[in-house]
Amino acid sequence: MQTLHHATLAMSGQGVATIQIANGTSLNILDSDTIVELTRVLRTLARDPQVRALVMRGSGDKAFIGGANIKELARLDPDTAVAFITRLHDLCEAVRDFPVPTFARLAGWCMGGGMELAAACDIRVASTAAHFSMPEVRIGIPSVIHANLLPRLIGEGNTRWLLLSGAAIDAARAHAWGFVNELAGPDALDAAIAHAVGEILECGPAAVRAQKALLRGWENPAIERGLKDSIAMFGAVYAGAEPDQYMQRFLDRKRPA
Repeated sequence: MQTLHHATLAMSGQGVATIQIANGTSLNILDSDTIVELTRVLRTLARDPQVRALVMRGSGDKAFIGGANIKELARLDPDTAVAFITRLHDLCEAVRDFPVPTFARLAGWCMGGGMELAAACDIRVASTAAHFSMPEVRIGIPSVIHANLLPRLIGEGNTRWLLLSGAAIDAARAHAWGFVNELAGPDALDAAIAHAVGEILECGPAAVRAQKALLRGWENPAIERGLKDSIAMFGAVYAGAEPDQYMQRFLDRKRPA
């Protein structure tokens, strides 16, 4: 296993790469340093012809990713907000562009940018104890970039509910909506991932890469337009007062009395 500053990278003899977020936060929160490192590792791995599958996971089972670092978000202005969301966009695009099947191992909370990163993966396997939410509107900002993928995964109506309410759903509902491909008990999650990856390894490596390239090409061009437009919108909302007001309210609730 290779240890990085904010993640670990392991490679099996069968060509299965596992990237585990390990940045010292209990919910695997995404800050800029973690985002940049993950993107670099993904782009490097993508050039390795020996890789046949990729598993993305968090450390522990409290969360896959508990969202972006709100303390960092609270310090942004319109220009730095565009820079931050562009970095997160690039991370999700590195997953979408990955030339072999990508799996998200979803344990505990999967929130905000974490749900977007999971949406960018090809296959999502979740613990029955997992929970999902897109809570950005509750801290004064919209859900942007790869939230744009949700309508094709869970439908327009379910996407509107998640993004407009910021409410959480459990794993059973995420599975019923089509976001999660497979559910497993918490103790069986790793076995379920191994089984799903094993199905890929039974196939011809070149054929799988060709199929993945075709699937990427079949995606709606409107997705790319939506990604571009949402980056500009994210910067624009920081010109108003709501991000500061609502994020400060959230941070105040987190401080001990």
